[in-house]
Amino acid sequence: MKTASLFFLAGSVLIALPAVAQERVWRCGNEYTNNATVAQQKGCKVLEGGNVTVVQGTRASGGGSASSSGASTAARAPAGSPRVEGVDQRARDGEARSVLESELKKAEARQAELLKDYNNGEPEKQGSEGRNYQKYLDRVADMKAEIARNESDIAGIRREINRLPPRQQ
Repeated sequence: MKTASLFFLAGSVLIALPAVAQERVWRCGNEYTNNATVAQQKGCKVLEGGNVTVVQGTRASGGGSASSSGASTAARAPAGSPRVEGVDQRARDGEARSVLESELKKAEARQAELLKDYNNGEPEKQGSEGRNYQKYLDRVADMKAEIARNESDIAGIRREINRLPPRQQ
């Protein structure tokens, strides 16, 4: 029984050897080939030290690639989304701008209030903070963190406003 399984194991190893061995593979930019003549024509580099598995990708429906059409895919609307007329889009942009500007005003008012309460890192002590200095230090640290978060929010709102097209007069 042992000899039969040993022959089976040896036979399966001999059959699998050609599958394990792999031809030389060349990399030509983002493409791979195992055709030596094509690789020499394109000036490709031989890949060393590992197997290569290439999975063919699918093309997006709509024909043509983004690089051939000259437009970036980030600027395109998703497939199936309704087309918005220029007047409607300008109205939406104006509405978005007004919402963002009101949010910016609120955040700036909040920032002014936080800075006033913070008093350059020395806010007034409250209640039991006179007896418990650590409680005071914790509140000051929380105030500083809240000021930093609010500054970050203001910067984000300004970035969003700058991404919008200029206001039409």
